[in-house]
Amino acid sequence: MKIKTAEFITSAFNIEQYPKDDFPHIVIVGRSNVGKSTLINTVLNKKNLAKTSSKPGKTRGINFYLVNNSFYLVDLPGYGYAKVSKEMKKQWAYNIETFLNTSKNLRYGLFLIDIRRTPDKDDFLMIDWFKQKELPYTVILTKADKLNKSEIAQAVENICKTFNIPQEQVIVFSSLKKMGVSQVLTIFEKYGGK
Repeated sequence: MKIKTAEFITSAFNIEQYPKDDFPHIVIVGRSNVGKSTLINTVLNKKNLAKTSSKPGKTRGINFYLVNNSFYLVDLPGYGYAKVSKEMKKQWAYNIETFLNTSKNLRYGLFLIDIRRTPDKDDFLMIDWFKQKELPYTVILTKADKLNKSEIAQAVENICKTFNIPQEQVIVFSSLKKMGVSQVLTIFEKYGGK
């Protein structure tokens, strides 16, 4: 898919604020600081479309980006960030769950994991949710430029074993080296409407 247009539409904090049209939703989920904003900017080829920050937990609402006037890339708040209040964590969890359970247009999930990290219970909860809902998804291993080729191969093997998924369901991604961009665009092509 060629990205012709990409624009930030809204940051929603409740269901009333979601866009009201019927464009498909492709959702991006992952821990805080996993590189969701960087992936969005890289794949959509727009430098500051999604705000990146060295401080985790920056995305608080659910951010909707309209791509090619045909689908939304939906960025959910990152989970698992320790330095926020219990109340804030509850609010994030509620926002994430509400969206995942109420979006009638949800077509696909991009599940981001830092290639150097071992998945934790929150990651397993996310995978279980995708499986229960029978929502097609891909695991994207971010920050791949931090590892060498054999370490990358080992990380892919580990994630396939951990989540019991085939290698085809994993994309190795690096914004620095533009690794994985064409594979993500192929998903957009298939699930992103027009």
